[in-house]
Amino acid sequence: MTIIDQPAKKPRGLRAVYAWMLANAGGKNAWALVAVFAFAEACFFPIPADVMVLPMMLADRKRVFRLGAWVAFWSVAGGMLGYAIGALFWETAGQWLIHALHIPLAKVEYYRAEYSQNAYYIMLQGATPIPYKLVTIASGLAGVSFPLFMLYSAITRSIRYIVIEAMLVYFFGERAQALLEKYLEVALIAFLAVVVLGIAAAIYL
Repeated sequence: MTIIDQPAKKPRGLRAVYAWMLANAGGKNAWALVAVFAFAEACFFPIPADVMVLPMMLADRKRVFRLGAWVAFWSVAGGMLGYAIGALFWETAGQWLIHALHIPLAKVEYYRAEYSQNAYYIMLQGATPIPYKLVTIASGLAGVSFPLFMLYSAITRSIRYIVIEAMLVYFFGERAQALLEKYLEVALIAFLAVVVLGIAAAIYL
């Protein structure tokens, strides 16, 4: 009696999305797409670029540091637009954008005052789950020295994408990927919780 192998079940739901992202992480357009994602997230897009960066790093662990530097570069470039929104277009595009993101104007004013007195807070907050667009827009609104803003942005985004994410994936990627695939739903909930906590901290603390 011949045993016929059963066809592998296709992943569904979140696992289907995860499988699709891993399959396309090495595609010819992946690096261009993640650059757009990182740029937009730094000035107006609400979803963190990490949702695309991490699957790409897991799919190609040999190039995690190059990818981390690439994402950091485009995040800093997007931060320049965020700075310009705060410095030049606050009365029009800036306030509209903050309202669309459901961030109280009082919170932006709080960050503006904070950065006016202590610009190094940009480094402290730029690597945290606090929305980076809030940091960049408030920096422009506060009139932080543009070269200083660029320096702090380059440091903090490099810390996030190269020192933290790329190094973690490089050294623990295989183990992390196995755990992620085993507990994908739990990992997603934890990631969303961190994002929500970061937004809540930016708005209410």
